[in-house]
Amino acid sequence: MVQGLEIITCDITTLDVDAIVTAANTQLRGGGGVDGAVHRAAGPKLLEACRALGGCPTGDARLTPGFDLKARYVIHAVGPIWQGGDQGEDGLLASAYMSSLQLAGDQGLRSIAFPAISTGVYGFPAERAARLAVRTVATFLREPSSVARVVLACFDDASRQRHETALRQIEMN
Repeated sequence: MVQGLEIITCDITTLDVDAIVTAANTQLRGGGGVDGAVHRAAGPKLLEACRALGGCPTGDARLTPGFDLKARYVIHAVGPIWQGGDQGEDGLLASAYMSSLQLAGDQGLRSIAFPAISTGVYGFPAERAARLAVRTVATFLREPSSVARVVLACFDDASRQRHETALRQIEMN
């Protein structure tokens, strides 16, 4: 068991955590999927705050207030668009997770929740993404940080099962 890691099926926009992560685009303009849901739930001030940031490169993350969300902050993580697996997608996805975790730690946050970054319209294979997400979070949680709770907020039971399988594989090694 990875201490501090939870895997649940839920609507990430309803979680009462210090920060929720959204799967953002490089322009931080909102969009479809989880990013659209986060922007709708947080209200129009979120888009204003994103515009002030001037974008975010793939593999990195940016922080804004949570506005109308229960979460105090939104971390906008830009994952890669799947291009077949030989364009550095694995490293970029791991970097998006790690950048988000480090940003939360730098802010002294204690809890953070992630969606399955890049697995929607960006087309990243869901099982592969789950393994990368769980491995990256487990690595981060082994080091000292203010972050004590990481929630992998899965949109459906199939996603939750993929992440639980990835966690079991890590625990066996």
